[in-house]
Amino acid sequence: MSTPARSGGPGPGTEPRSASRSVPPSASESPTEPSASRSAKPSASRSAGPSASTYRALVVTASNRAAAGVYADTGGPILADGLTALGFAVDGPKVVPDGDPVEQALREGVAAAYDVILTTGGTGVSPTDRTPDATRRVLDYEIPGIPEAIRAEGAAKVPAAALSRGLAGVAGRTLIVNLPGSTGGVRDGLAVLGRLLVHAVDQIHGGDHPRTSG
Repeated sequence: MSTPARSGGPGPGTEPRSASRSVPPSASESPTEPSASRSAKPSASRSAGPSASTYRALVVTASNRAAAGVYADTGGPILADGLTALGFAVDGPKVVPDGDPVEQALREGVAAAYDVILTTGGTGVSPTDRTPDATRRVLDYEIPGIPEAIRAEGAAKVPAAALSRGLAGVAGRTLIVNLPGSTGGVRDGLAVLGRLLVHAVDQIHGGDHPRTSG
């Protein structure tokens, strides 16, 4: 199973969200189609270089039960809101079953030239948790420090967070990061990514390292 959910909310995945965060998604809405792109907010943490609002992000939720409509996705909407707050133009969450559909969604996202694809769900050690395996087949190279930092952030609160097998890396010019399916795991991931995500994307696109005084 994926990393156990914290008290912040239930496990992985939902259908795409409606415009109101407090209103459940429409039953007629397809759980496997991304919702409309959100308007990016200006990034207050950026003092120079490309604005985060020029970058596009896709959220993918990996969950058999959420894809089947058994329960609503909770992690994906939190992840999408977090990216929007960082200044990204966000599509999704796109909810897909575990396994091969994750790989397909990632390849489609890379082909669509998203700057960032964040996944939630399927990172644990249960037989159906195959998001890292699907991700590895898509990546050109890995960035081990990102998932290590995310695991450390979570394990400080919930030791079982160390069981997450999530990966991060680059495919083409797209940064892909796997996050756990629990809402707590998603928030831990956002806490880490909020400190480095825009800089990482800048670097992938050939940007300079920030200058330091002294």
